[in-house]
This record gives sequence, structure tokens and C-alpha cells, in this order.
Amino acid sequence: MPQLAKDQVLTAPALGLLELESIARGVVVVDALVKRAPVQINLAQPTSPGKFVIVFTGPVGEVEEAFSAGVETAGPLLIDKLLLPQLAIAVKQTLEGKPEARLPLDSVGIVETHSVAASILAADTSLKRASVRLTHLHLARGIGGKAWFVVCGQQSDVEAALSEAAASIEPNVLLATEMIARPHRDWTLLR
Repeated sequence: MPQLAKDQVLTAPALGLLELESIARGVVVVDALVKRAPVQINLAQPTSPGKFVIVFTGPVGEVEEAFSAGVETAGPLLIDKLLLPQLAIAVKQTLEGKPEARLPLDSVGIVETHSVAASILAADTSLKRASVRLTHLHLARGIGGKAWFVVCGQQSDVEAALSEAAASIEPNVLLATEMIARPHRDWTLLR
């Protein structure tokens, strides 16, 4: 396993994610989980096609309590869920709209999944198991419920990150992993 950068070993608080097939129930679930425990809502919005995604973070105990309340309130309208007790700090920062500073790019890896939960799990895993930086994380909105993320680093590290990301999720939710060695310097999506 490659040596991780010091900032990648650090973990943020826990993360909970709930995806529902009902927008109305999604709003009710947000209310129920914040009433149960003081968590930070990072994302609570409708996504296409007519789903509702909730992502929240906080101390492990509070996230577990809120997660439990959310799952209970969602009932049969819950499509997917994810509970990560130690989230990679870069994932939390990107969720908060503060991705890592733009770095010189040797190679770029892109992972696309059918679900938000799978993408967050794959991003978290790739950051913990390979020496890469997270530059983008796009969750569901405007892309039919899919999600994708971009990591950058040395080519061998990006290859390892893509392999670890793919291995961390079910094959049926993984859409693609792609790598660009030495991307063009003007391609701003990657910077």
C-alpha cells in the first residue's frame, strides 16, 4: 500500500447519507434526523429523477443517532443509505464546497457511479488507500441520479485509487473508471 500524505490520514467526523424516492418524505426525514441529533446538513435536495438526497456529518454518535432516525422515518421509501464513521477529510471539504487547492496534474482519475452513496464510498476509499487528491465530487443533481468524482496525483497512485474505488463498491453500481495521463494544462474541468 502506498504511503499516504499526512493530511489524507486525518479523518473528518462521520458521514450519513440517505436517498429516498419521495421528495416530500425526504423533507420530513431531514426534520426527523436533525431533531434526533445535532448534525450538519451538507446536502438536502431533490435530484433527478424525482429523488431526494440527504448528506450529513458530525461526531460519530450524533451521526449514528440521526442516521437511525432518518432510516426509521424514511421507511419503505428509502432507496439507498451509507454510514461512514471516519470520513476522509477531503471528502467533507469537497461536500462543503471547499475542494483541495488546484495542484499540478500528473494524472487524473474519474469514477462514475449509478448512485450517490457508491460515489462517496468509492471517493473515501480511494483517498484512504492511495496518495491522491480529490478535486471534484458531483452528486446526482442534473445527471439522472448518477454521481462522479475526480482525483489527481502521480499515475501509479491514480491507478491504485481507481482500482481501490472500483473494488469498494458493487460492480453493478460502477459505471466507469477512466484515467488521463498528463492531461492538457488548459482543461479547466480538471484543475
